[in-house]
Amino acid sequence: MVTICEMSDSDDDDVLQLSSHTLAALQEFYAEQKQHPDPSGDDKYNIGVIEENWQLSQFWYSQETALRLAKEAIAAAGEGGRVACVSTPSVYQKLRELRGELVSVCLFEFDRRFAVYGEDFIFYDYSHPLDLPGDVAAHSFDVVIADPPYLSADCLQKTAETVRYLTRGKILLCTGAVMEEEAARLLGVTPCSFLPTHRRVLANEFRCYANYDSGLGHDV
Repeated sequence: MVTICEMSDSDDDDVLQLSSHTLAALQEFYAEQKQHPDPSGDDKYNIGVIEENWQLSQFWYSQETALRLAKEAIAAAGEGGRVACVSTPSVYQKLRELRGELVSVCLFEFDRRFAVYGEDFIFYDYSHPLDLPGDVAAHSFDVVIADPPYLSADCLQKTAETVRYLTRGKILLCTGAVMEEEAARLLGVTPCSFLPTHRRVLANEFRCYANYDSGLGHDV
């Protein structure tokens, strides 16, 4: 533990100055606090309250995109419906802001920082697509919205296996444009005219897909 500090030589200056080591330790502490938000805070559902972890390939949607996708999920599920957010925490956060008692929502997510959301959080590792809690029944969600964390055929294939298990029929998928043919083969989805955006600019073209007549428009 670093306890070094420096006192001013001035007799009338009682300000305590931190050493560089102590300052670095404080900065590290505050950075850790940002990674572990207070679950009782008023802003706990704000997008970005949990920082992106690029090592986990996390890139949060823009507010506009999260809102549009959340509203579509609510419309697709219907009143009293169930929505599964698979690796889409920013959509989950926006749903929690909007939903009231309209729908129930579960977040299937690898990052355990999102466990601050209590029973809504279900740990999920796409590499084990059906390794889910026993109380998660097959075909128990009216709509599933998924965003595979990596742009690879393997990641999409395994995420698709989870999606097919969870959904009663309706699927929303957000992934790179390069995955269009594979997404169609695995999930029967087609591109929407709505183009999702992120808080940070991504190098890859990103698209939204659906397997039903959604309010996100049809690509022509």
